[in-house]
Amino acid sequence: MKKFLPILLLAFVSLFIYSCDDDNDNNNFVDHDTYSVAYDITPTFSKTNNNLYQYSDEFNTPLVESDVVLIYLQTGLTNNNSPIWRLLPYTFFTNNNTAVDYSFDFSKYDIGINVNSTLDLSVNPTYYTNKRFRVVVVPASAGKSTQVDYNDYNSVIRYYKIDESKIKTKN
Repeated sequence: MKKFLPILLLAFVSLFIYSCDDDNDNNNFVDHDTYSVAYDITPTFSKTNNNLYQYSDEFNTPLVESDVVLIYLQTGLTNNNSPIWRLLPYTFFTNNNTAVDYSFDFSKYDIGINVNSTLDLSVNPTYYTNKRFRVVVVPASAGKSTQVDYNDYNSVIRYYKIDESKIKTKN
């Protein structure tokens, strides 16, 4: 019996030594169920009133609760015909210094884009027709990172490793 008690005590103590291993605290969690996606849209806006035009679109499948949507408006082309993207919300000022506001909202099921101005948009369709937008869906866990400037479209594409050659236009 005297030889059994030290062995039992040693087994008991070794259980606590093993349970205090904190090696798993140094592992970084990687979210493998969400990946970044981007696609283009050229929406047909609906008139709400003379100063507000709206567009809404449903996702093919609902987003994961933690996903974030970024929407960029193509505002022009560079000298080598590369698109220039502006993150929404974005305010464009006309020649007479009137503001045209582009904004958006999203849920896990859909997105909405608004074009709003004190300008009568019904007689100025250039502010809402033939506009190209890029919708980028990113995981929110990485979305809180300060390593990426979301206003800089190219920074977002690089950070989330989105292959621009695979970006399609959604019908």
